[in-house]
Amino acid sequence: MAVAAEGGGPAAAVEEGVGESSSPPRDAPPAPAPAPSGGSGGGGGAGGGGASRDICAEVFERLVADGNDEAAGPDFRAQLDAHFARLPYSYQLDINVDKSADVLVHQKVLAEAKDPLRRPAFRVRFLRIEDMDSTYDSDASDEVADDGDDLSVRQDTPYTHIHEIVFSTIDKPKLLSQLSALLSDIGLNIREAHVFSTADGYSLDVFVVDGWPIEDTDGLHKALEASVLRNEGSWSGSSHSSAAERTLPFQVKGGEWEIDKRLLKMGDMIASGSCGDLFHGTYFGEDVAVKVLKAEHLNKNVWNEFTQEVYILREVCHTNVVRFIGACTKPPKFCIITEYMSGGSLYDFVHKQRNVLDLPTLLKFACDVCRGMCYLHQRGIIHRDLKTANLLMDKDHVVKVADFGVARFQDQGGIMTAETGTYRWMAPEVINHQPYDNKADVFSFAIVLWELIASKIPYDTMTPLQAAVGVRQGLRPGLPENTHPKLLDLLQRCWETIPSNRPSFPDILTELEDLLAEVQVHGE
Repeated sequence: MAVAAEGGGPAAAVEEGVGESSSPPRDAPPAPAPAPSGGSGGGGGAGGGGASRDICAEVFERLVADGNDEAAGPDFRAQLDAHFARLPYSYQLDINVDKSADVLVHQKVLAEAKDPLRRPAFRVRFLRIEDMDSTYDSDASDEVADDGDDLSVRQDTPYTHIHEIVFSTIDKPKLLSQLSALLSDIGLNIREAHVFSTADGYSLDVFVVDGWPIEDTDGLHKALEASVLRNEGSWSGSSHSSAAERTLPFQVKGGEWEIDKRLLKMGDMIASGSCGDLFHGTYFGEDVAVKVLKAEHLNKNVWNEFTQEVYILREVCHTNVVRFIGACTKPPKFCIITEYMSGGSLYDFVHKQRNVLDLPTLLKFACDVCRGMCYLHQRGIIHRDLKTANLLMDKDHVVKVADFGVARFQDQGGIMTAETGTYRWMAPEVINHQPYDNKADVFSFAIVLWELIASKIPYDTMTPLQAAVGVRQGLRPGLPENTHPKLLDLLQRCWETIPSNRPSFPDILTELEDLLAEVQVHGE
């Protein structure tokens, strides 16, 4: 692969085994330029030649002239010198002094990347079309070398929305490929790639992209966060990372969802699990449920589930999905705060309180679950652990889908094969590590529906592993007697072995609502 050193610099080959943002290699800075002889340079290498000092001085003077508050700080000039000294000669050539504020963005993203919980750090901004030519030197496009399918240079079109995304993380092999795949994951086309590697092993990668159809940057930022989560394994391995850094590869940026811990009042413990405890609490006077991670069990998998749940919860809002209130994503205590569901779980309601559901109540509960799942699937979210323990009731017995620790956005271009969920409710294709999609949730719903009809735990005479082996071989729970035939027919279609033969949640909801209306008119 070859990547251009943008702004008129020479293209630098990216070597296997070194950071992909090396442009040019850190151990070979250019020598100071000789007297003018038609070359495209104009100064020395980073930290050593006249160009570094000149460009740095010009940027500083421009920021001061523009009245930039940061430039007025007593240490700013020294910090600016250090910033340029970290980066290669091609970075100096790339800087447009008329856009000196860009350097401040680069400094901030590099600083954020020092925190292992925030990698990859990134910033997004919208570029007006008329800004394109002045953002980077126009000669740069002549120097870009094709690296295959990952990067391409496209001609600007006058009505296309153009954005700039700046990344920084630990530099490593294949980083550029990972970043370009991350952008492609959300439908972005790379027009320009300006890639640099610092002397202390970090990357600074600036992409100019199209494909995001509006000026909105908040939505694009969230889409990038989701893409990072979907590709979370790509960011955890680096020779520069400590064991602690590899354990916690990514931090959810709290933003407006970050709670003020001083206002959170903890009450009684509701439940305790292997990785966390659930408490009843209050926040701003509202009853809330507080899921607290156990510090002694905090590892990469637990952290990934935590960050995934925070991200998905803050992206959803529906009557039949548990409402997210906030989270604490800063040490030492990590927790998720949701609305308090005083009715408890359907599992407890049926199995511990031994409630036997009449048909109208059963259908009402099932419709609530379907509405929540319709909403999630419409947003491309697969729950992957749908079961009665994760279905909660409020004080009015409205059922809501909860617990998104293993939920995922369905990747349109990828295949999910990981075994996740709980065996008694798990679809056979998931147990078999075969490719699966949102129809795996439909199978789990069938088991939930059976559970509500039978008032029994699925496969209660078997261990979970025995149940999984049985499901792989075609085993299903026995059909309860005296059950409405339409409900039994729906149940059996939902747990079909072939996923494509299972109905979708909108179709299931239509059938259940029709049956509920029929029952309410004619009785059971």
